[in-house]
Amino acid sequence: MNLFLYVLTVLIWGTTWIALKLQLGVVPIPWSIAYRFALAAAVLFAWLAITGRLKRPDARAMKLIAAQGVCLFCLNFICFLHASRFIPSGLVAVLFSTATVWNAFNARVFLGRPLAPRVLAGSALGMLGLAALFWPELTRHDASPGTLTGLALGLAGTLCFSAGNMLSTRLQALGHAPVVTNAWGMLIGSTVLALGCGVAGVGWAFDPSPTYVGALLYLAIPGSVIGFTAYLTLVGRLGPERAAYSTVLFPVVALNVSAWVEGYQWTAPALLGLVLVMAGNVIVFRKPKAASAAAAVTAPVR
Repeated sequence: MNLFLYVLTVLIWGTTWIALKLQLGVVPIPWSIAYRFALAAAVLFAWLAITGRLKRPDARAMKLIAAQGVCLFCLNFICFLHASRFIPSGLVAVLFSTATVWNAFNARVFLGRPLAPRVLAGSALGMLGLAALFWPELTRHDASPGTLTGLALGLAGTLCFSAGNMLSTRLQALGHAPVVTNAWGMLIGSTVLALGCGVAGVGWAFDPSPTYVGALLYLAIPGSVIGFTAYLTLVGRLGPERAAYSTVLFPVVALNVSAWVEGYQWTAPALLGLVLVMAGNVIVFRKPKAASAAAAVTAPVR
């Protein structure tokens, strides 16, 4: 089940960039994000009602859910949206991949989880691999005053993502399933986005074209309902630090799709980066020798 959820998350989130590109144009991006999570919340609430699980969490949980909604379904996206205005998308991807490291440290500080050296080593290797993957794009970018702004926004978005992971871990420890917390969190996140658009004077708009609506449906249902539920379930099952390594694999899937759809050409540095990313994945998910030996000793004879 863990492998299925992991692969599902990587494949879905590695392809959402196509839908995001199709949404560019008539509708301001903050409104598109608000539509995405409002629709996803509606689908989740409908599912909970059909399955008889629809209920309002207690006040303590709602505070955590509201914080998760703002961090994971609002600020996270706004930060990365604006970061991409100042720095290349490759650098944004590298910054986002540091979520594995931030999750490891935040889990140690806020949840008391021990730091796993193999997770940190694998994450470092994965980030080095991403830097190699996007090396041509990074070398073409000339540093400017806006670069620091972009870096700060990208880091802020990553920290918001990590905070959402910590909040989900805490909520799951209290017995609240991701499908429930996501429904309420997405509703809160989309509401905050809509209110923010109103305050900032971002005019309301909607594109009824099949292309835009199709992209919205993909982002809302596979991208949000399935993707976030699968990912946050992994956070609860594997721990936030190991689950977050999937953020390193998203760009790998995206580049493979781009090679098929847009004619992206693999280069020697990119192939080296791919090897490093996959090697990091092996290190992160490799069982410690001591634990494997203990399991072998205690395993029943069949």
